[in-house]
Amino acid sequence: MNLRRRATALTLLGLSLALVPGGPGIASAAPVPVSFARNASETGIELPRPAGRYAVGTQILHLSDLRRRDPWVPSAHRELMVSVHYPARAGRGTAAAYMTQEEARLLLEARGLADVVPAETVSGVRTHARVDVRPARGRFPMVMLSPGFAMPRSTLTTLANDLASRGYVVAAVDHAYESVGTAFPGGRVLTCLACERVATDRERARVAVVRAHDLSFVIDRLTALRASSGTFHGHSGSPFASMIDPRRIGVAGHSIGGAAAAAVMQRDPRVRAGVNLDGNFFAPLAGAGMEGRPFMMMGASATHGPAAPDSDWQDAWTRLDGWRRWLTVAGAEHFTFTDLPVLADRLGLSDPAAPLSGERSWQLTRDYTAAFFDTHLRGMARPLLNGPAADRPEVGFPRM
Repeated sequence: MNLRRRATALTLLGLSLALVPGGPGIASAAPVPVSFARNASETGIELPRPAGRYAVGTQILHLSDLRRRDPWVPSAHRELMVSVHYPARAGRGTAAAYMTQEEARLLLEARGLADVVPAETVSGVRTHARVDVRPARGRFPMVMLSPGFAMPRSTLTTLANDLASRGYVVAAVDHAYESVGTAFPGGRVLTCLACERVATDRERARVAVVRAHDLSFVIDRLTALRASSGTFHGHSGSPFASMIDPRRIGVAGHSIGGAAAAAVMQRDPRVRAGVNLDGNFFAPLAGAGMEGRPFMMMGASATHGPAAPDSDWQDAWTRLDGWRRWLTVAGAEHFTFTDLPVLADRLGLSDPAAPLSGERSWQLTRDYTAAFFDTHLRGMARPLLNGPAADRPEVGFPRM
């Protein structure tokens, strides 16, 4: 298969998936061993290098909430797979995989591309994180990431690694049965049962609320000095508790993950700041109940500008009662804010339906997301958020 066909397939993958809609508990938790994550193969495809000063470490955790039943499989407890990316000390370590080969196969198969792109091409994408390396000294803010509906957490890896390199602990969450394929310990691969059942905005709003509970649970577990049940990699509590500052927690999500970001802020005051990347909110009172905490919406101009007929951002905007920003990106499409355009660029082609290149897509997502969290979780002045910038003409501020 030639380079052009592979690049076209990854581009089509993003376009096809764009059509898919977007409390404290006793838990058991276990780390996923290094052997669970396949080493990146020599495909020649590499994610952008993080811009921060820290090396990046990664640990994959399996979390089970023994107080909640799964909404899609009520006979089971709610389970999550979480990739924790963190500021690390310099040194050698095993390169973190992008995703497993089976996860890649299911993602490609779901879009009818299994015969066009080899699964190992996607699973073998090289990241810039290392597995289970020693964390940097200090206490850091934490940012949680929730992916789009049917999308695995891996598609937010570039953003996760960049934030970690800047001094954030980042928890990227896969919500059980809401991805086309997520590998769990014991050889299980859970597929997207929710995709078969979610069709209305009311049902999508329910997904966001369920995810909000998931994200609160992740906070509980990652900040716990002692585990109420189970262990993390031989620790009595979270190995990240000593490096996470629980007073500085944020959340960002793509597509329905953006709705989940707003939903968790409505229910959990520990989450101090949130970002919605190109997702509708679906909830009838979206934006309410944040009690003055900052929130930013960043999306494609065509679908989330003030005049976009199918966007609910205007309603949410009127209810936000704290610092707020509404940013639109010209030339963007739904997956601009994920890894997919970057992967297409790395393969030598851009998406003709999205004039914005993958590299530029990544730069804008990185710059504005990092500026937002630097401002609201670290108290740093970031003029980038004050209005349009001459060197970033694609980004508009339709509401201030």
